[in-house]
Amino acid sequence: MYKTNPKTDGSGIICCIPQVGECIMRCPDCFFQSGRSYLEPLAENLPNMPNVDDVLYNKLVVRVNDGNDSNNRQDEVIIATSHYPQRFYNTSIPTNLEKFKAPVVLTVNPSSKTDTNFHKLDQVPLNLMFVRFRTNAWNLSLADEVVRYYSGRNIPVVLTFMAYFTERVKEGFEEFYELRKRTINSYWCITSRAWKETLERYAGNKWVWSCGRIDNSDGETKCRFCGNCLREYFATIAKIEV
Repeated sequence: MYKTNPKTDGSGIICCIPQVGECIMRCPDCFFQSGRSYLEPLAENLPNMPNVDDVLYNKLVVRVNDGNDSNNRQDEVIIATSHYPQRFYNTSIPTNLEKFKAPVVLTVNPSSKTDTNFHKLDQVPLNLMFVRFRTNAWNLSLADEVVRYYSGRNIPVVLTFMAYFTERVKEGFEEFYELRKRTINSYWCITSRAWKETLERYAGNKWVWSCGRIDNSDGETKCRFCGNCLREYFATIAKIEV
């Protein structure tokens, strides 16, 4: 039976994971395969695919791979999701992006790259919806590089503020984090003040957004109160269809 991601519930987006098993990226402290996912136990709840009639009736946009990676067995993923008319893919692997024939989000600093490096696409495919940057209080100089590179090519950069469960906040940056519940689990999360100060760093750059909103005391991260993905999905569809 299909299980709804509580983060996207009510947002106009519905999620799916076509694959079974764990993600090949194995990012540290990953929500999907850490035992904290809404899909646990994974062996019993994957694949997790919404009914196409429900998707069509409610005019939903399908987010492919809210867990795992759309470039993990890419051909199988494309075939398994081709019946969803409105869909976008999520990957941390910067290859064959144009093969998806639909908008795609690229996480540019996955796993060991988080604080040190990023995927720098020489040729930006037309279907690149935005790049996602895994953001924390100590990798902002790398964020600056990503913003310069991709916003200079008119590609949106969405800052996703990382939350820590088993990993420790880097020494010297503890003041920028607080223990807070995010959707269904409690993590060490960026404070509202640090979030706002980070966004002020890019004030005036129309290509930079944050994942979720921080204009309230709860640090709301649910998709219902964000809208980045829907806005950029339809903007990318318009580019592709021109």
